[in-house]
Amino acid sequence: MTLSHLLIGAVLLVPGVARAAEPEPPASDAPPGAPALTPDEQKAIEDSLGAPSEPVTPEPAVTVPSFVQSMNPDLSLIFDTALGWFSDDDPEELGDHDPRRTGFTLQQLELHASASVDPFFRLDANLVFGEDGVEVEEAFATTTALPAGLQLRAGRFLARFGKRNGTHPHQWSFLDQPLVLGKFFGSDGGAGLGLEVSWLAPLPWYVELVGSAQGATGECCARSFYGDSDPSIHALDDFVYLIALKQFFDLSDDWALQWGLSAELGANSSARGNRTAIYGTDLFLRWKPTRGEAHRSVDLLVELLARTRQVPGDLLVDWGGFAELRWQLDAQWAIAARHELVTGLDDDPLDADWTGNRQRTALAIDFMPSHFGRLRLQGGADVQGWKSGADQVGGFVMLGLEVGIGAHGAHAY
Repeated sequence: MTLSHLLIGAVLLVPGVARAAEPEPPASDAPPGAPALTPDEQKAIEDSLGAPSEPVTPEPAVTVPSFVQSMNPDLSLIFDTALGWFSDDDPEELGDHDPRRTGFTLQQLELHASASVDPFFRLDANLVFGEDGVEVEEAFATTTALPAGLQLRAGRFLARFGKRNGTHPHQWSFLDQPLVLGKFFGSDGGAGLGLEVSWLAPLPWYVELVGSAQGATGECCARSFYGDSDPSIHALDDFVYLIALKQFFDLSDDWALQWGLSAELGANSSARGNRTAIYGTDLFLRWKPTRGEAHRSVDLLVELLARTRQVPGDLLVDWGGFAELRWQLDAQWAIAARHELVTGLDDDPLDADWTGNRQRTALAIDFMPSHFGRLRLQGGADVQGWKSGADQVGGFVMLGLEVGIGAHGAHAY
C-alpha cells in the first residue's frame, strides 16, 4: 500500500471532510473507472427496482353525483314455488299466492325496486309475475322529510290492517295466506290506490297512528266492500277508510311486545248506502336473547277480526282469527305451528256455501342454507264444519322453495 492510499483513507474517515473533499458524483451509480450508463440503461435499472422515473401524481377520487345515484335503485328478484298434495280435488285455498292444487304452483316471481328520489321522497315498487300474468302489487311514494313525526304514502299499497296483511309472501311463516284475510279482504289482502298518513307520537313508548283512504274496487282486495263491482266515486263515503293504532313495548333485554288495533270502514255493493266495517286486534310477542346464540328467537302472533255488513233488511256479523308460534332454532332451522278459526253464516251473499265454522291447523319446518334461500315443508288438516262425513276433513302437504337475489331492504319488525 502506498502513502497516497493511506492519506485518502484517513480523509474518508474524518466526519465532514469526506463530503467536502469528494468530487461531484458521476451521472451514474457505476464504480469509479467503470463505463458510464446511458439514460436508457439508467431508466431500465430503475424500472426493474420499482423506482418511478418521474413523480406520480395521484388521481383525484371520483365522486358520483346524487342524481346519478338516484338512477340506480336497489333491485331484487324473489322466486317462490311449491309442490303440493291435497286430499280434496278442490282444496278451497283463498290466497292468490297459495298452492291451490295437487302438483306444482308458481306462487310468484317478485321484482322489488326501491330508491330515494331526492331529500323529500322515496319510491318503492313490487311487480309480481305469476301464472296468470303480471300485476302491480305495490307502487307508492313515501315522504322522508315532513316535520312533527308525520309521513305520507301515495300510490297503490297494502293496507296496514293488523300485522300480517301489510306483508308479502316471503315474509310469512307459512306457504299460504290466513283464511280470515282471504275471506274478509280478498285473495291479495286489503290493498288499493290511495293516500296514507301516519304520525309517530312523541311519547315515552312507540305509538304510531295510521289513517288511509283507498279505492274500493276489486274482488282481490276489497271483497267485503264493493268487491268485483266497479262503482263511480260520487262522494267521500265511497272510499274505504282505515284507522290503526300501533304500539311497541320494550319489556326487557330479551322480550318485546307489539299490540295494535285496526278498523276498516266503507260502502258495500248490496245496496246504496249500506256499509261494511271490519275491526281487528293483533298481538305480537318476541323472545330474542341478547346473550348466547344470536339467531335464536321465539315469536307468537295472534290476530282476531270481526266484520259487520249491512244488507237489505239485515245486519250480518261474523268473525275469525289465527295464532302462529314460530321457533327459530339457529341460523338454518326453524319450526312453526298455526291454528285458524273462521265462522260462517246462513244466506251470506259473498259465501253462500260457507255456513259453519272452518278450522285449519298447520305445522311447518324451515331449512335456510343461507339468507337468500329457503326450503319449507308444511302439512296439516282443514276442517269445514258445514260438510258431512269424510268430506268434512281434508289433509294437505306442501313443499316450498324460495330463492332471492339482489338488494332487498330489511323487513319490518
